[in-house]
Amino acid sequence: MNIWIDADACPKPIKDLLYRVAERKKILLTLVANRSLGYPASLWIRSIQVSAGADIADQEIIRLLEPGDLVVTADIPLAAETISHGGHALDPRGDFFSVENIRERLSVRNFMDELRNNGIETGGPSAYGAKDKQKFANKLDRFLAHHG
Repeated sequence: MNIWIDADACPKPIKDLLYRVAERKKILLTLVANRSLGYPASLWIRSIQVSAGADIADQEIIRLLEPGDLVVTADIPLAAETISHGGHALDPRGDFFSVENIRERLSVRNFMDELRNNGIETGGPSAYGAKDKQKFANKLDRFLAHHG
């Protein structure tokens, strides 16, 4: 199993946590982004820089994804593709996307996009905090206990 990070928008505390997990568990961790990223020197951590453009990083993750791999992303369409390719998708706030919930998540996302496209202010997600990081860490630990 490999862990893929949709790294352009992933919170730094989650990346830092995943660096430690990759070292401790000896799991290949790959950051995919359309800009150069700094990360610790390690046999278990690498980065792929893709060209700028909408969904280029997402497409690269899906191209390289193997069934059973974990993708860390808040991007709902990427999570849906991950699931359809036999992977697992975990939001940086600690929520797993699943076959059971992905359609609803896509519908809500599309509805909110439609509202924004019509000029309606929808607000954004709340600030990322310690509770989010803890929830993510707990879900990741449980996942790795069963799949790692």
